[in-house]
Amino acid sequence: MAGVALLTLPDLIGLDVITPLAQLVALRPYLLVGLAILVPVLLVLTRWVRGTLLAAAGVIVVLVIAAGVVAPRAVSTTPVPAGGHPLTVAAFNTYSGGADVAGVAALIRDERPDLVSLVEAGTTFRSKLAPLVEPLGYHLVTAVGEPDGDLGGVTAVVADHLGDVRSSIYTATPFPRVELEGGGLGELRFVAFHTLAPRRGDVPQWHSDVSLVSQWCAGPQPAVIAGDFNATFDHSVFRSASAGCGDAAAQRGDGLVPTWPTWLPGWLGPQIDHVLATDPIVAETFEVRDLPGSDHRAVLTRLRIPDGVMPGTGSPSPPQ
Repeated sequence: MAGVALLTLPDLIGLDVITPLAQLVALRPYLLVGLAILVPVLLVLTRWVRGTLLAAAGVIVVLVIAAGVVAPRAVSTTPVPAGGHPLTVAAFNTYSGGADVAGVAALIRDERPDLVSLVEAGTTFRSKLAPLVEPLGYHLVTAVGEPDGDLGGVTAVVADHLGDVRSSIYTATPFPRVELEGGGLGELRFVAFHTLAPRRGDVPQWHSDVSLVSQWCAGPQPAVIAGDFNATFDHSVFRSASAGCGDAAAQRGDGLVPTWPTWLPGWLGPQIDHVLATDPIVAETFEVRDLPGSDHRAVLTRLRIPDGVMPGTGSPSPPQ
């Protein structure tokens, strides 16, 4: 019973910052399926094995508590307010620049997002993508961090109709970030974001990276943060850091849709790629798209920005 609770609920007692619990807790939705199967098995065994009834009761308690954490992400309960301006945002991890550039360009051409966060996309990937999307009415801002090549890069794709948007680049963490503000964004800040993965030995840095989200979600300025967070809402650090923000997927009841890894079936895996936005910005739509050449899926959302935050937005015009 104690082992079941530790594996399923380590975040509730602060143990999801150690290996392997930091990694396993991201799979909690699937652990719940296993617990749901285990309960009837234990109930059958009560006829022959002493103590299994108590064990079954304990598993049921763990199952109920964990389901209470997981289930809200699968239910759309956030109403979309009237008024305001639409803002379409996409985020995608290009897998060290290995993603199909034409596929990324096609997504931008077909969906006309206002802003795109591309992580693991440095100067090499940018040089391939720019000729394909600049004629569509976009420009690119790229930051390069510690890892070599595209792995250490983050690129923001910005619709030209947003005007004179100012960009800032931050490289104090292993993966850099690009921040945009001004111009057609008005008071809104956009952050193209990437964290280190919680691999063995990297968990402290991962925890520090994820914690940075609080500076925008709890800050005074309206913000949208998009990218690969390498974290789910089953991680206590992500829940804490994102307080004050809504998650586009969860708001639309798609908070359990996997975004990684693509070599697993589409229904299996954690959702670690997110678009977060400070309250009261709300997601109207959310989609996940498969693009060739990456182990991540792209996420695409249309946000509703309240009046007074942005001067006004529209969709990029097609090339003449």
